[in-house]
Amino acid sequence: MKLFLDDLRLPKDCVSFVKNHKLDSSLYLAEDWQIVRTYNEFKAWIQTHGLPELISFDHDLGLPQNPNQEEQNGMTCARWLVNYCMDQYLPLPSYFVHSQNPVGKSNIEGFLEGFKKQKDKISK
Repeated sequence: MKLFLDDLRLPKDCVSFVKNHKLDSSLYLAEDWQIVRTYNEFKAWIQTHGLPELISFDHDLGLPQNPNQEEQNGMTCARWLVNYCMDQYLPLPSYFVHSQNPVGKSNIEGFLEGFKKQKDKISK
């Protein structure tokens, strides 16, 4: 199963994004995507179903409904995922960041890659 985090798009909407990233674009046409739209849905899905084989991240998840609430975006989800994996002694699942926000995309990728490298050093 695959998990797709995006507040607006569907997986098929991202086919053109992945063609330039050496990822098989037909992956986004598959039927086995589970779609979550918010940070809370992301957490709840993983806590209920466990880690998926692949997570596709968007960065911008819309504005908070409550103006006093801190923005929760794809980076917030990535941080939660890393903590969840560490707490449960689980490997980080495969991931791709399909966000069209270049800074947000780079931040998520850098954070997750940094975690993987750190975990690799510890396991050696």
